[in-house]
Amino acid sequence: MMPARISVQSLVASAIAVAAFTLSLPVQAQGSPPRPANASSMDAKMDANAVRAVNVSKDGLALHGYDPVAYFADGAPSQGRPEFSANYNGATYLFASAENRGRFLASPDAYAPQYGGYCAMGVAGGAKFDIDPTAWRVENGRLYLNKDKRTQTMWLRDVPGNIVKADSKWPTVAGKPMR
Repeated sequence: MMPARISVQSLVASAIAVAAFTLSLPVQAQGSPPRPANASSMDAKMDANAVRAVNVSKDGLALHGYDPVAYFADGAPSQGRPEFSANYNGATYLFASAENRGRFLASPDAYAPQYGGYCAMGVAGGAKFDIDPTAWRVENGRLYLNKDKRTQTMWLRDVPGNIVKADSKWPTVAGKPMR
């Protein structure tokens, strides 16, 4: 039996197809070095209604660019800066300082918002909504965000009960599209 002849063009086409497929695979963000907030990514190009476990803007930013560590360290929300960024779970987080970025990278689960940064009250009700980064609360060392101040008022009426509801619903809600 004679070996099949493969053309250079078919080899190049195969190599291009493999490279394109490889580049389309999600990158494991945990443990990856930080990337600039303006770096392009497949996540940033996803449709706004795509199902995502982490709430990001069309630019791939978590928390609308607010610093997750500031809620704990400063007791107030603070806008992050692009020069202090880190990638975690497919989202780019911005920080107000290199120190805050370092704290986050040392223990990202301690600072990342609950329910992927979606509205905690919405999750308790079985849906995913975007958030207002200024409608927040740290409870038992965890950051919870709400859609707006009005929704936060409802959340604050029974924080422990709402956390129980949201915790039980999150595994199902995580797979739903954002409203």
